Amino acid sequence: MEEWMALISNVGFPIVVASYLLIRLEPIIKGLQESIASLALAIAAQDDAHITKLIETMQTKEKNFY
Repeated sequence: MEEWMALISNVGFPIVVASYLLIRLEPIIKGLQESIASLALAIAAQDDAHITKLIETMQTKEKNFY
């Protein structure tokens, strides 16, 4: 608890809250990204779209994202 109080007094409450939220939400955001990718594949399969092109596009965006 003393560590949190030291952080708040040194860098300020908004920075501590923003850092905490970024650390906690990162895994959730990655999970959502994977879900969106799988939904895009499912929609492409239903529409008889060219799935390999979609996969390549998603992999390129994923490389650029990280």
